[in-house]
Amino acid sequence: MKKIKKILSKKNKSKIVCLTAYSKNVAEVVDKHADIVLVGDSLGSVLYNYSTTRKVTLTEMINHSKSVRMGVKKSLMVVDMPYKTYSTKNLALKNARKIIKETKCDAVKLEGGKKIIKQITYLTQNKIPVMGHLGLLPQSIKGSFKSKGKNTKEINDLLNDALLLQKKGVFAIVLECVKTAVSKKITQNLKIPTIGIGSSINCDGQVLVTDDLIGLNETNIKFVKKFFNIKKFLNLGIKRFASEVRSKKYPTKKYSY
Repeated sequence: MKKIKKILSKKNKSKIVCLTAYSKNVAEVVDKHADIVLVGDSLGSVLYNYSTTRKVTLTEMINHSKSVRMGVKKSLMVVDMPYKTYSTKNLALKNARKIIKETKCDAVKLEGGKKIIKQITYLTQNKIPVMGHLGLLPQSIKGSFKSKGKNTKEINDLLNDALLLQKKGVFAIVLECVKTAVSKKITQNLKIPTIGIGSSINCDGQVLVTDDLIGLNETNIKFVKKFFNIKKFLNLGIKRFASEVRSKKYPTKKYSY
């Protein structure tokens, strides 16, 4: 709970940094700079080339989360609950407990508002820390990504869902692809933090897929800024190795038993 209280204390004070990790090695680096490490079901598209996050399994999420846990020391670790693992409140509790028990994560994240409020309520009543997710819901979309909050109904639904999630005990809400003015309004009306992805600087924090921002995963999604091109350096290192093997420069006596 200390880590969650720390996240809550950042509301209106300092920006929250949230990044994804799917393995121990990446998690170790992310943990040095982030407040929250998210094992996102985005691993489906990033690592497995799935066409949708709906294909991600509970086993895959747990296995990657076990690896991430070994690399996370200070940050709050959150794990996405995959599609259809929380379709009923009893199933949600069973799987959330399984995730937390097997991965030692700090919280789980579920997509949706009033449609899954029974599940979220049941989880928080049973002391399961929950992060919410509103706006564009990758587990629900069919077709291309589209922004949310474009008309009065969408705006009201988003705000009402956010307030409902807060009332039922979530400690933070991810706002994905929510229009700038709407994300600002939601953030101002909540006591808990909002974490944006494609939802403007008005949110209390930001989240991105780490593989996207370092240029390891090629994407043209509007909200992704490439902060580094790690592929360039990977290519250079691997090219040097291949060259030395073929020219018989490696391994020398220094690298041999």
